[in-house]
Amino acid sequence: MFSSTLRKRIPRILNVRFNSTVEPPPAGGHLPSVSTSQFLRSTRDTALRTPDLVWVDEEGSGASNNLVGGRETRKMNTYQAVRDAMSIALSKDDDAVVFGEDVAFGGVFRCTMGLAEEFGRERVFNTPLTEQGIVGFGIGLSMMGHTAIAEIQFADYIFPAFDQLVNEAAKVRYRSGGQYNCGKLTVRTPTMSVGHGGLYHSQSPEGFFMGASGLKVVIPRSPLQAKGLLLGSIRDPNPVVFMEPKILYRSAIEQVPVDDFVLPLGRAETLFPGSDLTLLSWGTPLYHCETALHMISSPAPELEPHVPASLRKAKIELIDLRTILPWDVDTVVESVKRTGRLVIVHEAGMTAGVGAEIAAEVQKRCFLKLNAPVKRVTGWDAPNGLQYEKFQIPDAIRVLDAVVETLSY
Repeated sequence: MFSSTLRKRIPRILNVRFNSTVEPPPAGGHLPSVSTSQFLRSTRDTALRTPDLVWVDEEGSGASNNLVGGRETRKMNTYQAVRDAMSIALSKDDDAVVFGEDVAFGGVFRCTMGLAEEFGRERVFNTPLTEQGIVGFGIGLSMMGHTAIAEIQFADYIFPAFDQLVNEAAKVRYRSGGQYNCGKLTVRTPTMSVGHGGLYHSQSPEGFFMGASGLKVVIPRSPLQAKGLLLGSIRDPNPVVFMEPKILYRSAIEQVPVDDFVLPLGRAETLFPGSDLTLLSWGTPLYHCETALHMISSPAPELEPHVPASLRKAKIELIDLRTILPWDVDTVVESVKRTGRLVIVHEAGMTAGVGAEIAAEVQKRCFLKLNAPVKRVTGWDAPNGLQYEKFQIPDAIRVLDAVVETLSY
């Protein structure tokens, strides 16, 4: 039984609790996620005015123009944008073919869904389960003049084809003195973590190709970037390994131009300008970096003791590398010379990763401008576990810690 005094207070207590002006947090929290990222272009105008975007004319002559009037966009996720890019390539180039394990059925991630029905089974077809054979076949096709778009079902299984890529595709032009080349070869493959991929379906093998002169390696961050960079890769005069972050296939959604366009290979993009620190990444970790930047500027109460007030207004420059090989040395070096600090984030392990090469080059070119050692935030040098994959990847908290440490050095 309540006392008479407490019974009188209960209405006032309930009134305070249920009429409080403090609103509950949104379902997704206050921090940005992939679906709410500022990187993603949610309107037609912002999509059509994407930096570095080059329209390709309808005549197939390679000419372009910068007019955006009358052009349309469509909301797509990443796998739809990848499919759209291949559809354009197949429709404009009669010599283009798409092949790989299960691609005629749409592929594991549905990136080739409907292409076999649209263009015929002679141009979009399944192969046996042999990665070495898929890439070797693609090399032969491209040397014969075909545009070969090969798929390796998961980047984790690209290693049987490593010899074909590094010893054949990368070297055939040099080896033949320019008489032959396989520049019309593009090898697509899903990469990076997916949350539960374990040791055989969540690896990030881009670093293994860093020493393969003659190859290009590209990793997009979003649907629009995926379409433009994939069309740029297919038309590039060099063999390209195009790695698609698998967790972004469905989670990243933005407006994508329906017309034919390309984005340049070998050129990074500055997403947020800044003057105090350069934060460099590619693919999925870019979204963790964005979350970390919000944590720094507006830390939650439990994080406030770990983020000094003097650092909360720091202007941090965030760069998407996009092309891993050859990477955009000029953009990164110019940024670091202005900011004096560099933090590199990638999902692959630290030892001999892409970050190691970038750190060495930046240290050489920016030594007298550096105000702190170059910091790397990476996956651990261990196989991905079958559980707790989130502890393997460099999440927002680890990025936050690295940025605070570098700014405080």
